[in-house]
Amino acid sequence: MASGTGPRIAVALDGAGWHPAAWREPDARPRELLTAGYWTELVREAESGKLDFVTIEDSLALQTVSYLDQPGERTDIVQGRLDAVLVAARVAPLTSHIGLVPTAVVTHTEPFHLSKAIATLDYVSTGRAGVRVQVAGRAADNRHFGRRRFGEFRLEDSAEPDRPSPLADLFDEAADYVEVLRRLWDSWEDDAEIRDVATGRFVDREKLHYIDFEGRWFSVKGPSITPRPPQGQPPVSSLAHAAIPYRLAARAADVVYVTPFDRAQAGEIVSAVREEQEKAGRGGETLHVFGDVVVFLDETEQAAADRKARLDDRFGAEYTSDAYVFTGTPAGLADLLLDWQQAGLSGFRLRPGAVPHDLIAITRGLAPELRARGLFRTEYEASTLRGLLGLSRPANRYAAV
Repeated sequence: MASGTGPRIAVALDGAGWHPAAWREPDARPRELLTAGYWTELVREAESGKLDFVTIEDSLALQTVSYLDQPGERTDIVQGRLDAVLVAARVAPLTSHIGLVPTAVVTHTEPFHLSKAIATLDYVSTGRAGVRVQVAGRAADNRHFGRRRFGEFRLEDSAEPDRPSPLADLFDEAADYVEVLRRLWDSWEDDAEIRDVATGRFVDREKLHYIDFEGRWFSVKGPSITPRPPQGQPPVSSLAHAAIPYRLAARAADVVYVTPFDRAQAGEIVSAVREEQEKAGRGGETLHVFGDVVVFLDETEQAAADRKARLDDRFGAEYTSDAYVFTGTPAGLADLLLDWQQAGLSGFRLRPGAVPHDLIAITRGLAPELRARGLFRTEYEASTLRGLLGLSRPANRYAAV
């Protein structure tokens, strides 16, 4: 990075913010949540702060407060969302440098469809696309499709990677899904398109390749119908809380988002991810580990605490999260991130508690604070998301050496 040793910073966008009552804030815009202009403004704000990338949440079911809730049962939280990949494609031509990483559910869906969607996003954004892969195992998700049923889906199984379970199957399927994505992205060589009007040859058929993937869940012949993306391989990311999701990231991802609650736990998680990375035979490859943090930011710690308390009162319960919840100032957050970075994290994905307030506090408070310490970029140093992440453009696996 141009900023030296500072952390990479991404922001996770989800509706009006991550607090369930955020949509009721005076500066929220709940009537605009399903408009292209709303999302464009958020991503442009993130880009103005020179952040590395944004992720956009998605799911197969209506929003819940916790995973144990029934989707759609609450009427006092934001319900309904736009398709994240399509939102990213709409925003892409209206931004110029920031990475765009929509969430895509890889359960019940087909890798062929997602491969061309993300390849298309990479073309539309001129090399700034990524994807966050997410599994979906709840009965409510299954009922939208009616093709599959899983056994009992227990979150506690995620800590036992060597014990067969429906959850382990779900993540193993996701690893195969990503492998199909990557093969399809490589199924056209970079120079497969000739476009020679004089000879009448548009494509060199010898440079389109069958991927011939045969696995437990997928049988995909290929090639793709979309030429190789500008980045070659758009970065793949995933969220992980325990051993089985760590294994998926180690096998398949370029970035993994993890959820430590202190520096010591951050170190333990990084070690666990690196151990799985070695087991997967990817010890020499770059796998970024980003810490997820929910943030409520204000000019003083008391103001931030008071604002979160007001949101909690409005919601009727204290907001908690799968990730650490930080309440304080941008300078205090900078101190925390730099401390946790010493545990081996290469970046952070910040979840704004309320939008636009906490997004603006990140872009106009945290980013300048890190910049003043010489630890964050003043300008974008690369034109692609892979470049921002320090990842080289990979060779095509099917091209003749």
